[in-house]
Amino acid sequence: MSDEQVLVVDRRLVPDEARWYGLRTDGLTDFLARVSTVSYYADRSAAEVDPTRKQLIPYLLLRDGARWFLMRRTRAGADARLHDRWSIGVGGHVNPGDGGLLGGLRREWQEELVTDAAPVFRPIALLNDDTTDVGAVHLGIVFVADAAGHRVDVRETNKLEGAFAEQAEIAQIRDQLETWSRIAFDELIAGSPVAGAML
Repeated sequence: MSDEQVLVVDRRLVPDEARWYGLRTDGLTDFLARVSTVSYYADRSAAEVDPTRKQLIPYLLLRDGARWFLMRRTRAGADARLHDRWSIGVGGHVNPGDGGLLGGLRREWQEELVTDAAPVFRPIALLNDDTTDVGAVHLGIVFVADAAGHRVDVRETNKLEGAFAEQAEIAQIRDQLETWSRIAFDELIAGSPVAGAML
């Protein structure tokens, strides 16, 4: 089987060469304007071990008013490291047939969720965490969208459970959130009024 092709960008082209941790809005607009001309597709197996490049991951936070879509990975998933972990983000790698970041996000939306909603996906920040081997080779582009009262369910119910939850409910399982979700929760949802204004 041929290696999966994923969208990457050279680290040196990320704002401040990705020498920062957490969420960042500074430079987001300029970076997104240049992505289509500076990004390219590479073999995922090589990209996973090459910190001179960043794999671009559109990462959606879905809200319904004051509630956020919260998912838990069940023990049926293939990766035992993710069992019982929680996430508030929907996202994945961008492949050649997707047509760019937004196309990749729309595909992930259709693969992960079941809903008749057609929300507007709004980019709000870059997300970086070089403290782990996985984080060192990925860069999140954080989007937000509002379900506006539409019902949303997870598609792979054997691997995931999901429902909208209040901030207080998410705070109770904060330490069980996957790394990117914990960063997003801390800095946006439970963060300062200034950070929350981005949402």
